[in-house]
Amino acid sequence: MRVIQKKSLGLIMLAGISSIALGESKPAIRSSKLPNVVLIFVDDMGYGDLICYGATQYKTPNLDRMAAQGARFTSFMSAQAVCSASRAGILTGCYPNRVGITGALMPDALIGLNPSEEIIPEVLKKQNYKTAAIGKWHLGYQHKFLPLQQGFDEYFGLPYSNDMWPVDYDGKPAAENSNKARYPVLPMIDGNEKVREIRTLKDQSELTTLYTERAVRFIDANKKNPFFLYLAHSMPHVPLAVSSRFKGKSEQGLFGDVIMEIDWSVGEIIKMLEKNGLSENTLIIFTSDNGPWQNFGNNAGSTGGLREGKGNSFEGGQREPCIMKWPGHIPQGIICNKLTSAIDILPTLAAITKAPLPEKRIDGVNILPLLLGDENANPRETFLYYYRKNSLEAVRKGNWKLVFAHPGRTYIGFKPGADGYPGGTNENFQFEEGLYDLRRDPGERYDVKEYYPEVVAELKKLADEARIDLGDDIQDIKGLNRREPGRISEN
Repeated sequence: MRVIQKKSLGLIMLAGISSIALGESKPAIRSSKLPNVVLIFVDDMGYGDLICYGATQYKTPNLDRMAAQGARFTSFMSAQAVCSASRAGILTGCYPNRVGITGALMPDALIGLNPSEEIIPEVLKKQNYKTAAIGKWHLGYQHKFLPLQQGFDEYFGLPYSNDMWPVDYDGKPAAENSNKARYPVLPMIDGNEKVREIRTLKDQSELTTLYTERAVRFIDANKKNPFFLYLAHSMPHVPLAVSSRFKGKSEQGLFGDVIMEIDWSVGEIIKMLEKNGLSENTLIIFTSDNGPWQNFGNNAGSTGGLREGKGNSFEGGQREPCIMKWPGHIPQGIICNKLTSAIDILPTLAAITKAPLPEKRIDGVNILPLLLGDENANPRETFLYYYRKNSLEAVRKGNWKLVFAHPGRTYIGFKPGADGYPGGTNENFQFEEGLYDLRRDPGERYDVKEYYPEVVAELKKLADEARIDLGDDIQDIKGLNRREPGRISEN
């Protein structure tokens, strides 16, 4: 396999792409036919949850084949290690706190993604793309925040997480005095209207199939138009549920069954593209919103040895599997070790399609040179790890990561739960400041700040600049360039 880390020639040429000088920000597509884009975004999948990333005891042949035929990224960061924030990041190309979205929005939240933000479907519609969002939304439940009001032509799915329902961990109705009892029944939305309710684990077992069937119908119906499909699976977020087609098929139990069904879904998308002769002109991107919810034990995924998990700014919470396939453009079998992020997808798609970027400031960078195999390109040098309301918990430059002293979630030292029940966590563990060399120590076990004071000083300067721009709750700094979320009246 070809690894992107060595020096390359000053110009590269791949089928369908014009020659690209190093440093040129917007490579142009030679073909007049714009590529289709399929963005598959799963929920709570860890860095180690695909076979091509080291998983065992089940099979992911379609995703492994995608990796062999395209690019596999090893340092791809989610925008933030939690549901709503990560979705705001991937769709806006911004750090989520820049657009006012943090944490996971509850069903009764009075805020959502501001309709004034220009997101991927709105960028691509400037080039006459047809657009669909299928699956989990979680950027506001009220009408004004749903996908049809945010640039999508079609929407089908759940408006928020599949565990936000009045059902206990055993699948039975939640007791009246429990926290779960406050949730409404899960609504399935088609367009802007509720078309059914998800009331049981059996209902949840249909979700992956329902999303996939709707996705392939959208592809088939739009085979003559350039299209953008955003397929956001509810799984493998707990509660896990799988169709009878995959139940009991893996050696790892229910979690493995669920991952195999997601892989099947990817295969169905690819089959429909092939059936309609669209494979060569479609960019497929597969990644996850954040790392695994580790206290759910055998119903949670694997970080592949990275530290901590969902809801945490260590690598286990934010480093995700990411695979991209675009025949004739992305060389087969490349492994990209460069720093990249979900917030880079929007500007990259804008570069590919020659669509204008949003007028408002974004934080993503164009990583198309990396997709094309330019081993000398390094479009992203830094990354900011924000969490909670607006807390800057870490900064990264190259392979150096400085974690600041902060309170946060830890799973370490707690017995995990099993079979759908959660184990313990400490939600306010006090982490100490530490410098980590992610090349030698991706698990962030060894603090080396005393050996590299000059690196610490450089990263602290980067953090000071970020705090002026985006703020930092830990230091009570508001930030100059944060934007407001959308709001509704309480009346």
